[in-house]
Amino acid sequence: MNSFSNSAVTRRQFLHDSAALAVAVAGASAVAQLPARRRIRLGFLGASHSHASGKLKLAAVSSDFELVGVAEESPAVRQRLQNVNFVSEKELFERAEAIAVESDVRDHARHALSALRAGKHVHVEKPPSANLRDMQELIAAARDKRLLLQTGYMWRYHPGFQRIFEAARRGWLGDIFMIRAAMTNSLEAERRAEWAEFKGGSFFELGCHLLDPIVRLLGKPIRITSHLRRHGPFADSFKDNNVVTLEFDRALAVITNSSLQPNSGSHRAFEVLGTNGTAVLRPIEPPVLHIDLLKPAGPYKAGAQKVESGGYRRYEGDLAEFAAAIRGEKLLTASLDQELQVQEVLLEVCGM
Repeated sequence: MNSFSNSAVTRRQFLHDSAALAVAVAGASAVAQLPARRRIRLGFLGASHSHASGKLKLAAVSSDFELVGVAEESPAVRQRLQNVNFVSEKELFERAEAIAVESDVRDHARHALSALRAGKHVHVEKPPSANLRDMQELIAAARDKRLLLQTGYMWRYHPGFQRIFEAARRGWLGDIFMIRAAMTNSLEAERRAEWAEFKGGSFFELGCHLLDPIVRLLGKPIRITSHLRRHGPFADSFKDNNVVTLEFDRALAVITNSSLQPNSGSHRAFEVLGTNGTAVLRPIEPPVLHIDLLKPAGPYKAGAQKVESGGYRRYEGDLAEFAAAIRGEKLLTASLDQELQVQEVLLEVCGM
C-alpha cells in the first residue's frame, strides 16, 4: 500500500482533499464579502486533560472563538485554572455552538457523545474512546446530525508533518517502504496510575500521536505486533516501555514508545523512507526537518537538505481548522472514515 499512485487510501484522500479545496474556495469567496469573520461560541466540557490549559489559553485570545465557559466538576481542576468562567453543563450546551472535550480520557467518548446529541460540533481530546463501540457511536452521531467531529491529534497541523505528507503523497520520496517513529516521555510517578487505567498503557495515551500519521499515510495494516511491557522500577501494571510493528502490503512501520526517557523531547522523531529518499523530522518540537533525495523532486534538490517548516504553536492549527470547518470554509484534515480507522488500529495495538 506504499505506492501512493495506486492506493485506495490515496484515492479517498484525493477526493477528500479536492472537496476540501472546493469548499475552501467557495467559503473564501463568501467570507471576502463579509466585514469580519463570525466568532464561534466555544465551550469546554471538562478541563482535566494535560492539553486543556494550552487550548483554553489559545481559545481565550482567538479571533475565531468566543469562549463562553468551562463545565468542570472537579474542585482540584477548577482550582488550578485561572481567569476561567465556570458554567454548568446545561448552560454550556445552551450557549455554545461548538464543544471542546478536554476531560479525563475515560470520559472523552461519553462527553463527546453528549455534545453531539445536543447538536454541537465537537473537538475531542485524544484518544477519543477506550473501546470500538463508543467510537462507532460518535461517528454515527456526527453523521446523523451532520456535525463536525475532530480528534485532538495536535501534530496533524504540524508544518513538518504536513511537508512529509505532501512529499509522500506527491511521490517525491518514491515508494514508501518503511516508517520509523519514536514517542517518549518521562512520566511522573504519581501519574502512572492514571495512565495504567488502560491496557495500552503509555502507547494508548502517548504513542497514538505517531500512530495517527502512519495510518493516515498507509491505511490499515494487514498485521500488527505489539510488545507492551512494564520495565520501570515500579510496583504497578503500567505498560511503560513499548514497541509496535505494523505490516502493510509493501511497507513496515515501527513505533517505539516509553515513559522512562529523560530529556525525551529532543529524541521524539518521525522518519519516512522511500525509494527516492528519506524525510526525517527530529526533533518534532521545535520542528527540524531534513529531506535527503536520490533525484530532485518537487521543490527539493538531490542530496541532503534542511527544510524550513515555518512557525508552529501547539493546538493553534487544530482550533483554526475547527473554526474554518464550522464556517464551511474547508473540510477537516481527517474524514470521519479516517478518524474511525485510526481508532480501530489504536485499539487493536493496545489490545483494547
